[in-house]
Amino acid sequence: MNEIKIINIQKPFTDQKPGTSGLRKSTLKFQEDHYLEIFIESVLNSLDLVKGSTIIIGGDGRYGNDIAIKKIICICAAHQVGKIIVGKAGLLSTPAASNLIRVNNALAGIILSASHNPGGLEGDFGVKVNVSNGGPANEVVTNNIFKASQCLTSYKFCELNIPDLEKCGLYRIDEMELEIIDGVEDYVKLMEKIFDFNKISDFLKTDFSIVFDAMNAVTGPYAKKIFVEKIGLTSESLMNCTPLLDFGGLHPDPNLTYANKLADLLLSQKKYSFGAACDGDGDRNMILGKS
Repeated sequence: MNEIKIINIQKPFTDQKPGTSGLRKSTLKFQEDHYLEIFIESVLNSLDLVKGSTIIIGGDGRYGNDIAIKKIICICAAHQVGKIIVGKAGLLSTPAASNLIRVNNALAGIILSASHNPGGLEGDFGVKVNVSNGGPANEVVTNNIFKASQCLTSYKFCELNIPDLEKCGLYRIDEMELEIIDGVEDYVKLMEKIFDFNKISDFLKTDFSIVFDAMNAVTGPYAKKIFVEKIGLTSESLMNCTPLLDFGGLHPDPNLTYANKLADLLLSQKKYSFGAACDGDGDRNMILGKS
């Protein structure tokens, strides 16, 4: 078994705010030594029954996502988490993570995203916590995280050989299982239970055209799978559907300012009947119809 190290820090963590389920700061701040690790330690210290539990990890693909996930896995191993489930390439939208928490009876989900804030080295980074019902951590948990962060003087860490996050599979790392999954597949299965894709496909073959803008963030692969592969639209219905470290310079806030090209297609050019855009992690949306 890999040695569990106790990493001492000079002063307690002070950036976490009471009543919030996450932490959002500049990417450069998260690059500082111990910064991410201290917050994750506070989270794990605030949850009950961490030993032997299942935790979901994923993010919106912004700069630093993969490195942060590997650090979190090492801290989880040191806390004797039983199983980690990670999205392929470290990608998981917030709704997809919520689904995975519930279907796997996970203790919690750790989602790496600064939501609608810009990405890249000069942009922002963030971490938020969802609990066992799939939703954001409640006030009791967030207050416990805050209290833990204020008195923390060390954190636990295990040096691990972590597999390539691009390769799906089930791996054994000491006493812990690591499963890398295609998070898109699980989410699509959920959507197929809720919506009749065949009826939607038939409707969209009539004179009702749609366009979707993923803003180079996490929802692009989901859109390709659902709209193109399942429903049968052409790729011309999709915009900016490749997740990029800096979102291709786009600001993934779906509003009339930052999704202005989508808005122009609907409101000025009237090329489509329906349009939608998502933010970085896929839980904020803008929906438009032609005027």
